[in-house]
Amino acid sequence: MDALRDEEKPLHIVMFPWLAFGHMIPYLELAKLIAQKGHQVTYISTPRNIERLPKLPPNIAPLINFVKLPMPKVDNLPQNAEATTDIPYDVVQHLKTAFDKLEQPLTEFLESSNVDWIFHDFLPFWLGPVASKLGIKCAFFTIFTAPFMGFLGPVSVLLGNDPGRTKPEDFTVAPSWVPFQTTVAYRYFEIMKIADILSNENSEGYSDIYRACCCMQNCETILIRGCTKFEPEWFQVLQNIHHKPVVPVGQLPSTGVDHSNGDDTWSWIKEWLDKQPRSTVLYVAFGSEAKPSQEEVTKIAFGLEESKIPFFWVLRVQRGPTDNVVLQLPEGFEERTKGRGVVCTDWAPQVKIMGHMAVGGFLSHAGWTSVVEAVQNEKPLVLLTFLADQGINARVLEEKKMGYSVPRDERDGSFTSNSVAASIRLVMLEEEGRIYKEKIKEMKDLFVNTKLQDNYIDNLLNHLRSL
Repeated sequence: MDALRDEEKPLHIVMFPWLAFGHMIPYLELAKLIAQKGHQVTYISTPRNIERLPKLPPNIAPLINFVKLPMPKVDNLPQNAEATTDIPYDVVQHLKTAFDKLEQPLTEFLESSNVDWIFHDFLPFWLGPVASKLGIKCAFFTIFTAPFMGFLGPVSVLLGNDPGRTKPEDFTVAPSWVPFQTTVAYRYFEIMKIADILSNENSEGYSDIYRACCCMQNCETILIRGCTKFEPEWFQVLQNIHHKPVVPVGQLPSTGVDHSNGDDTWSWIKEWLDKQPRSTVLYVAFGSEAKPSQEEVTKIAFGLEESKIPFFWVLRVQRGPTDNVVLQLPEGFEERTKGRGVVCTDWAPQVKIMGHMAVGGFLSHAGWTSVVEAVQNEKPLVLLTFLADQGINARVLEEKKMGYSVPRDERDGSFTSNSVAASIRLVMLEEEGRIYKEKIKEMKDLFVNTKLQDNYIDNLLNHLRSL
């Protein structure tokens, strides 16, 4: 652990992520890196979420304090649902309502604690004024990448005050505030899937765009997951459009062990992987948020079957116990692929699987935590996006030849099993796909470089002290 200089008083930083593991885990990684520098971190969430986080290394455990705020009760939110992974997509709106009800207990905690900074996510539009009243500074820490935040644009455009975008097609081209040539934009089918999120209109409470704009307007500084050497031009775009400090915090590669209850699961997975030749297995997983449709699952299954490549597929058949749409594999699929492929419908230790030498590629949704883990373990990417920032992430990876996207219909996003099989074979076996393996290896030093990551944290802490 790095000792503080005598004259430096440790900072007390509160972390308050959105109730999604794709957000909570990067917040925890940043908390660990800050604690390693000798600062006090308070990580605030609800009880079940904190219990499901990876365990802390003993050397920094004393410097991170977990505060469990009881989950507020709201109508239409199932009992024990505390994260997006616990509920179907259409129930997430009620989780946001519950999240807003954390305002009072969070305020009470902040009033009774000596806090210097609060790092918050894109949802608590109400937090800026609360913190300001208490003399606490706010940093908007977004787990989304610089290209995604840059593509979204300035607050004036997002709030509709500047008529830069009025129809879905406007999101399928690079915007006027991006001064360089780029293919980074949504495809039509991607934007249609998330039109509800990007709209500033919302019949049920506050829109995500309104929330994010309040968070950006009311903070002292914007912290971005990413590194300037990987995407320097996008950090410049952000600096230009927000007129406030935009600070990279590094890629935050996973350092934690997976969930503590995963040892038994890992032992049988490892046993299977150990029997496979080096770099022959395709790992398939779409994160904790994305749930493919039944038709998509069927096409993916037939594509895996057609590809003739060994695979390990982590398939979430439902989002929480109240999800009535339970995904099914095609009849006879598991018998026909027995010995060559495994489908796991439980939680699986992704970091460990990706680190195994039998795994030679990753069919992924392009969620950035998964991308970082792929680079960390030098696994080339086959991409199949579903929602949120994933389309933009995929364009960045395509541009940099780090991933190959399964060809899809531009209007409805449909794809064939044949295109799934061909994409997998291209990246895993064919000469044409060698570039994807090489580029992923090339990027590893940018993404997983302890010295570089350490410098980002030092710069961040110096920046916080200067404000």
